Amino acid sequence: MNFFRYILIVLIVTSCASQVKPNLVDAEMETTVKENLSYYLYYPDDYLEKPEKEYPILLFLHGGGESGDSLVTIKRNGPPKLIVQGKKFPFLILAPQNPYQKKWWNTRAVKQLLDAVVKENRVDKRRIYLTGLSRGGGAAWELAVQYPETFAAMAVVCGMTPVPYASWINKNMPIWVFHGEEDKSIPVTESENMVNKLKEMGHEIRFTKYPGVGHNSWVKAYDTEELYDWFVAQQLPGN
Repeated sequence: MNFFRYILIVLIVTSCASQVKPNLVDAEMETTVKENLSYYLYYPDDYLEKPEKEYPILLFLHGGGESGDSLVTIKRNGPPKLIVQGKKFPFLILAPQNPYQKKWWNTRAVKQLLDAVVKENRVDKRRIYLTGLSRGGGAAWELAVQYPETFAAMAVVCGMTPVPYASWINKNMPIWVFHGEEDKSIPVTESENMVNKLKEMGHEIRFTKYPGVGHNSWVKAYDTEELYDWFVAQQLPGN
């Protein structure tokens, strides 16, 4: 029995030795990713009356519940819901829809859409604002990391993000974070950890926690009138 086992081991070793060793190969392939983003675009009432004026713009990213192929669902929450209810805003609002119910936002595609809308409209490039809730809040953190010189201010509602992202965020960009203390979907610690890290690094950041509120902290957050006054007061440095 030991003899046959010995023969088997020899055969295995010999077989392995006879195989061609893998080589490291240099290669390159050009990839193309296309995304179809439906969106709402809100204009202030006086936009057409003042053709010489440039306006701020707010990019709003919805949560996972509004993802899919029905654009009307975006009106359930956040600024789009307030617009339907009759609220007037002093800036444009771009609200794209994530077409995938189970996938993360394609932030590169969102940025391309934002760039196109800014180019085609009278937008003050020093006053581009960013906000998102839940999954959209996480995507807002990601956009702030990927494009640190684009946004003049950002508000994140019950979002989550890796704490190391803090090192890549523009220290001159004001940030306002909102979260419900009883959130079971995305624990408030997700925001607490990021806020603490940003403060430690010297960022200008505001943090509003809602006692007794769960995941739908966006209701209180976007009903905060001061939030929109705060946005309008922010702008990137420049002439």
